[in-house]
Amino acid sequence: MEFPARSDVDHLVDPQPLPPFARVRYEPPSETVPDPAVAARSELDRLPLDDLDAGATVAVGVGSRGIHAMDEITAAVASALDERGFDPVVVPAMGSHGGATPEGQREVLESLGVAEERVGAPIDARLEAERLGEVTVGGTTTPVYFSTAALEADGVLVVNRVKPHTNFTGPVESGLCKMTVVGLGKQRGANAFHSTAIEEGYVPTLEAALDTVVDAAPLLGGIALVENFRDETAHVEAVRPRAFTDREPELLERAYEEMATLPVDEIDLLVVDELGKEISGAGMDTNVIGRYRVLNAEDPEHPDVKLIYARGLTEKTKGNGSGIGLADVTRRAAIDQLDLRKTYANVLTSGSLAKAKLPVVAPDDELAIRVSLSALGGYDPGTVRIVWIRNTEDLAELRVSAPLVDRLPEDATVLGTETLAFEDGTRSFDSG
Repeated sequence: MEFPARSDVDHLVDPQPLPPFARVRYEPPSETVPDPAVAARSELDRLPLDDLDAGATVAVGVGSRGIHAMDEITAAVASALDERGFDPVVVPAMGSHGGATPEGQREVLESLGVAEERVGAPIDARLEAERLGEVTVGGTTTPVYFSTAALEADGVLVVNRVKPHTNFTGPVESGLCKMTVVGLGKQRGANAFHSTAIEEGYVPTLEAALDTVVDAAPLLGGIALVENFRDETAHVEAVRPRAFTDREPELLERAYEEMATLPVDEIDLLVVDELGKEISGAGMDTNVIGRYRVLNAEDPEHPDVKLIYARGLTEKTKGNGSGIGLADVTRRAAIDQLDLRKTYANVLTSGSLAKAKLPVVAPDDELAIRVSLSALGGYDPGTVRIVWIRNTEDLAELRVSAPLVDRLPEDATVLGTETLAFEDGTRSFDSG
């Protein structure tokens, strides 16, 4: 596909004067666990490991998110299991991510630091899943699948962050339940789950499928992680499998209190430097940008963002651009990073087709900003509300246009003023 060159569109939208920007440090108060790996190792004592025989194999389910100290936590769990006389094996618990291939899922884990030599355990990345049974949710009957590699182990535990989901809200969102049902369901299980969840609701589908997994699989429990605003570990807790749905709502409430958010709620243009699957399941955290774009689900009430310009993909997402469709404008450099095979494997499994739609593609930053400001209608540099972030996970430092400075909360500190400029069409910020 050929996209218009700069010479094709330059004359269609006139340049506009740009507002000055402020570089801002945003630091709401939060708690931090000093050593998450030590905490995770200690929490294993709360799980029924004594029920296993010496030499038992324990599958450790690990997902595709960029979780703080994930490599250290996984290594600590594997080491602790080994010291207890067990044989740990890491099983990717990421549904269809990594292009729904063993090689792709291994690559995703390694990009997050979870490599065999780092964690001291082999990785079994097989995509095969066995059908455990079926459940009826509302008027829909759906099969429940579970990783063959995990089923072949004598015990299974999952390690995951509990956080707001990017497609829905409820007492149970993203965490141990979802990793167990969807992540360890592999591609077939993830596809069956999402197909039913979109129609009948995510929470009832999760709860029904989880009951089947707990009854049929050797699930030992999970290590739940909650992160703070700075994406550091705020809480570590071991949870037994039959307590997942009882304990996760309270952990989720804490995650909501701790999660990263933008310092202002009303934004004309949000510029995001990078999106990626390790940042959020939707590429950009939908709770940060205020957009779900999912059938049968209303968007979050806050924040109110009129337009989003997504500039590119992270290296760790390995071309999976799921979430690019949440933006209104992107640039050619981002399109060149896309691996449509991986992106389509993800969205076809999840059913979130809108997240793979292509926004308007500008040739460079300058035209992308010009197009975005023009699309706002009635553009005025003296009142325009622009927020510029690296990604939706790293919100501790950002830039805002001058009209937003007076609306910043007390936890935000202005570090300096800058001027937005362009060199060969690529943005730069010059200190004022």
